[in-house]
Amino acid sequence: MLQRSRSTGRHVFYPRGAVPGTGETDLEWVPASGEGTVYSITVNRTREGAYNLALVDLAEGPRMLSRIEGAETVPIGTRVTARIATIDGAPAIVFAVASQGAA
Repeated sequence: MLQRSRSTGRHVFYPRGAVPGTGETDLEWVPASGEGTVYSITVNRTREGAYNLALVDLAEGPRMLSRIEGAETVPIGTRVTARIATIDGAPAIVFAVASQGAA
């Protein structure tokens, strides 16, 4: 779910009381497509292993920080799909590389 301004159609992430920059307060919750594109990615290596942190541009417009599961790193521009996972005992949105459908 994402917030969207009823008057402008602009999507907002993270949840807020007003649209940044314009101040509209007519925000409603709407279903998100779950689709996005990798804007940037970095790999963090620890003694316990490696994990990535990625900025993902959501199809609706906002950009969010998350992880890309199933790969240590991916090229910028990779299409990804969201899902909810449990990380350290709490729900979190993570992404996986989108399946390549037939054209």
